[in-house]
Amino acid sequence: MANTIDIKKDRLRYTKNTQSSTFALIAIVFNVLYFVSIYSSDVGNFYYTKTIGFSVLCNLLFLLFTFLCSEGVKNYKMSYSVTLILLGVFQLVRILGIPTTARNTILVLSESEINVMDEKQFTWVCICLVLSALSCFIAAAIGISKTITLNNYKKQIANN
Repeated sequence: MANTIDIKKDRLRYTKNTQSSTFALIAIVFNVLYFVSIYSSDVGNFYYTKTIGFSVLCNLLFLLFTFLCSEGVKNYKMSYSVTLILLGVFQLVRILGIPTTARNTILVLSESEINVMDEKQFTWVCICLVLSALSCFIAAAIGISKTITLNNYKKQIANN
């Protein structure tokens, strides 16, 4: 008679990895909150540069690849889990880009100095990027764990 552990492993063959997929989609939500905060800012002409164009491109690529990974991890594909780790690292590195630069930039507008990004917004966008990265890491960890379990179980039943 099969024990409950084997039943859980056997179920992996017939079900999707929705847990990893959900965390990848949560990473997308936090990224959206990040870029809504950034792109709704309008301080002088700081945001009207090639840098913001590059940022838009990075956001689009992140959204695309993360969604692709959310679909890939559903089917227990290891490469998509590894890609989610890289996307999480990418989100953490992005903190050093526009958020840090905007927080450290002071513009003179109407004879008064103003920070492009105040501490409150900086904290918010950093939290969004960190939570997005954390969601990617969790999705990847669950995906890797379940994929290894499923692959080992398939080898086990093939040998029986």
